[in-house]
Order: sequence, then structure tokens, then C-alpha cells
Amino acid sequence: MHSDRPRPGAPDANSGRPGDDTIATRCAVRREQLGLSRDEVALRAGMSVAYLNHLETLSDDFDPAALMRLAAVLEMPYDELKEGPREPEPGQQAAAARPVLARLSEDECWQRLGTHGIGRIGLSAGQAPVILPVNFLVDGRTIVYRTEAGGPAAATEGDRVAFEADHMDEHHSRGWSVLITGTARHLTDRGAVALLADRPGAEPWAGGRRELWVRVHPEQVTGRTIHTR
Repeated sequence: MHSDRPRPGAPDANSGRPGDDTIATRCAVRREQLGLSRDEVALRAGMSVAYLNHLETLSDDFDPAALMRLAAVLEMPYDELKEGPREPEPGQQAAAARPVLARLSEDECWQRLGTHGIGRIGLSAGQAPVILPVNFLVDGRTIVYRTEAGGPAAATEGDRVAFEADHMDEHHSRGWSVLITGTARHLTDRGAVALLADRPGAEPWAGGRRELWVRVHPEQVTGRTIHTR
């Protein structure tokens, strides 16, 4: 059977001019990285090769669901396939000329955390600690997150844990970080769980039922901010 698997270093016949930043180009480059032919990509994305060719030529007015399937097959973020490479992760630009590192008060730490967001939970697991991203809610002056019972982020009742969240402004070389250490408690009160589940940010990005709710009771709350003079 004929295969249109791209040769390393060769331009794709349907990718446009070399250097074009189009969906077609991004598809071709990613297919080559994964070693997939156009036929294989179309089959895995549940579409015909003709529709794949058509989809790659569009800059807008495409079917978002089809492009989402294509992004999944190519193991790319949807926005990156649609619009091009994202900005680099924070920390790749040069440091500011005159940085100032300052401590945050406990009140300022809670202000930075707001009502909800994404942070990291640190657990002691086996022979080494584990740090995992979680969707979190601020409830009073505690941190609450939901996870899968028995999953990697499922802290045991009474465990000592750490929670961290931060924000970086790459362009202005400034940001903040908040670290909370404390004790994990399982939240079993159905009324409290129902109220938390209705709040913005309560739905975990990872999906699934995730019926274990963990509350982190802080013992120490510290934070730092960095800015320029």
C-alpha cells in the first residue's frame, strides 16, 4: 500500500511554502516527529484523508470538534495546533537588572491565592516525595481539592502535606509564590461537599468523578514576591 509518510527533512507536499505558520505546516511537522503518515493520522482522528486535507487549509470556520480530535492524535495542545507555538514557559528570559525579593505576610498570601486556581500538592509517597498539580479552592483559610480515592494525589487522613501556588509575569520579570504546609483531612460532610462542588473552579481539569475531597489545614503559610526597583 502506498504511504505518504514524510521523509526526515523533506517538506510536506500539502504543507504550503517552507516556513509558513499554518495548520498544515504544524500538522506536517508534528506527523514527521511522531512518524505517522497522513493516512494514519486521518484514521486515528476519525476522518477521511480528503477532510484532513481540507481542514489543514482553513484558518477559521473549521469544526472545533474535528480539530480537537486532530490535536489529540498529534499529541498537541488544541490552541497550539490552531494558532501556532505558545509563549515559552516562564523563566527563559533574562532576569531583571535590579530584582527585589520580599516576603509576603500571611494576609497577603491568601490575597494572592484568591478563591480558586491551579496549584501543586506535595505528598510523601513511598521512597520519594511526590508533587502533583491540582485544582484548588480557598475555603476560609484552608485549601480544598478533590481527587480520586486511591489515586496519586489522595492524601491519607492526617498526613502532613505541602501546597504551593505561584504566578509569573515573564515580560516584567516579576511574580509571587505561596507555600502552605499543614495536615490533610478528608471532607465527608455532604452538605459542605455540595456547597463546594457548586463553586467556580471546583470541577477538576482532569475530569472523572474524583469523589475524594481533601482539606489542607495550614500550620504555616509563607510567601515571596519578586519585582524590579
